[in-house]
Amino acid sequence: MSRWMWLILILSLSGGVGRAADSAAPASAVSADTMHCAAFSPYVGQLNPDWGAHPSPELIDNLLDRLIAQTPFRCIMTYGVTNGLEHTFAAARARGLKVIAIIWLDRDIAMNSQSISEGIAAARTYSDTIVKLACGSEVRTRHAKALDSEILRCLDAFREAGVRQPLTTIDTWWEWCDRAADCQPTEFAAKVDWIGANIFPWWENKFSGLYPCTSAEQAADFHIARLSQLRKTYPDKPVVVTEFGWPSGPENGTEVNGHTGQHCGVASPANQALVVKSTLAKLAEKGWSGVVFEAFAENWKPGNEGLFGSYWGICAGQAPYACQGIPQR
Repeated sequence: MSRWMWLILILSLSGGVGRAADSAAPASAVSADTMHCAAFSPYVGQLNPDWGAHPSPELIDNLLDRLIAQTPFRCIMTYGVTNGLEHTFAAARARGLKVIAIIWLDRDIAMNSQSISEGIAAARTYSDTIVKLACGSEVRTRHAKALDSEILRCLDAFREAGVRQPLTTIDTWWEWCDRAADCQPTEFAAKVDWIGANIFPWWENKFSGLYPCTSAEQAADFHIARLSQLRKTYPDKPVVVTEFGWPSGPENGTEVNGHTGQHCGVASPANQALVVKSTLAKLAEKGWSGVVFEAFAENWKPGNEGLFGSYWGICAGQAPYACQGIPQR
């Protein structure tokens, strides 16, 4: 059986992403609230979120059609509500997809205000499609606590507007542990409805002195361990791994840990499939939600993330956007 056939098998048993009409998973396999989703950004090909043209409605439609035709995912997580990305919600509704919508926040306060306003409007208009909301993604990872006031302003604005979808801010598990090995709650604990944590042992292997060496074979257990830690820290909040994954290339590439000098974690299609498959299987066993990072490879990312940045997609970032080896429906 090919690696992608294994991925399809696991996904079909995971709940929340399989075909509603023909899923073979027993009702008791996962809770009704469990969602297994794919992170969706339409900045494929030569598109770049920092300059130039924005994704067109036709491109967004095409990418979602390719995702639906080639994978079992029926839930996506999106990264903004402006610059053409707002079309994603109508396109998702038309295709029966559910959405976790991130309101993008950064240093541009006026842009943040626009995003908050348009995010509230989208949450109201597409209340049947947008099922969860996040005020920012990895804001503390990028800016430490300098923009905490913007996150709180966003959360307060959605509350005051009467938006009913569950709210959070998404960040790495380390930030949700308040940068403490014994995992302490952050100031946002009382402000959010759920915990959205990004967990990447690949980047731990490069930057972390605490967990400097996690192989692809160990990645799923690492994800579950960090989620378990957060569930103990936030016992009254649902905890979701909002990004996890592994790069498929450059083939056999690896990073060097800045603290220990270790080479741990090898990029390859087989290791990407292993991490995705094994993590989804463990999440399904526990009835926990998760988001695979990412649906389509983004070619602009090497400028930000080095050689591995354009290899996180389970589908190609160039037309015809093939999800290699995944059978058609």
